[in-house]
Amino acid sequence: MNEFFAWFVGLFGVLLPGLGASEPPRYNGYAEAEYVYVAPAGAGQIATFGVREGDTVVPGQVLFVLKSDQQAALLAAAEARVDAARANLENLSTGGRSDEIAVIRASLQKAEADLSLARETSARSGLLFAEGLVPQSKLDIDRTTLASAEAAVRQLQAQLKVAELPARDAQQLQAEANLAAARADAEKARYDLADRKVVAPVAGRVERLFFDPGETAGAGTPVLSLLPEDALKVRFYLPEAERQGFALGDRVRVSCDGCAAGIEARIDHFASDPQFTPPVIYSRDERQRLSFLAEAVVEAGSRLLPGQPVTLERLE
Repeated sequence: MNEFFAWFVGLFGVLLPGLGASEPPRYNGYAEAEYVYVAPAGAGQIATFGVREGDTVVPGQVLFVLKSDQQAALLAAAEARVDAARANLENLSTGGRSDEIAVIRASLQKAEADLSLARETSARSGLLFAEGLVPQSKLDIDRTTLASAEAAVRQLQAQLKVAELPARDAQQLQAEANLAAARADAEKARYDLADRKVVAPVAGRVERLFFDPGETAGAGTPVLSLLPEDALKVRFYLPEAERQGFALGDRVRVSCDGCAAGIEARIDHFASDPQFTPPVIYSRDERQRLSFLAEAVVEAGSRLLPGQPVTLERLE
């Protein structure tokens, strides 16, 4: 008798859906990843990659390295200027005026030699640029180098003039300032050289490599993308009438074709604007056509794939 009654109720539940037990509401959506795009701080040619697509990386792991010959040379030059500035200051402190003047004159001779070379290089670049054999960037770099060499000569000429004066306090202050400036330049050069080696900012999986070794990447141009472990979300749409029943932090069950059971996610975002806006007013009939985007963070280890369609069900 009980079996017949259950069959009878089930039959009417099929014919009259309101009579039988109602299914919990389900919502359709899709999985989406929030990638981390890794880019170099400065432009340069990619020397080597330390990873391949699909590799798992940890924070601080080397991802790729840019060619750094120029940055290494600039660091060496900056450290040499620090040594020269320190020697100049030590000579002032010990009162060795003849040694002091000799150091400045030697530095001036070197600066004048550098200026002569910079003038020749700039003039040659100008001729080659006029013939279309070098780019504008090469001409600009050589002109900037020339201007820097001229400034260095003027600075050393001024230092030599001051060194030959009777007063010593102003000279020592200037030497201290020069040493501080040289140390700052050297520190910047060290940072620039270190930036040529780009490391992983977060743990995750290497999703895509956008360049090959030997290609040149611009400053701020993504070279590769990382998929962090906790960066997978599901996006789904809630009808206007059901949106009030959800809150941030609510958990939902996620299912998809071929997925393992037991995948859960936590709602962390609701869109404030509806996905459909009626053309005139929000009448009762029009409100039923509104839907709102919601996002939920998927638990780690779900093995969902970006773009995969999913079905969500609210957990009580």
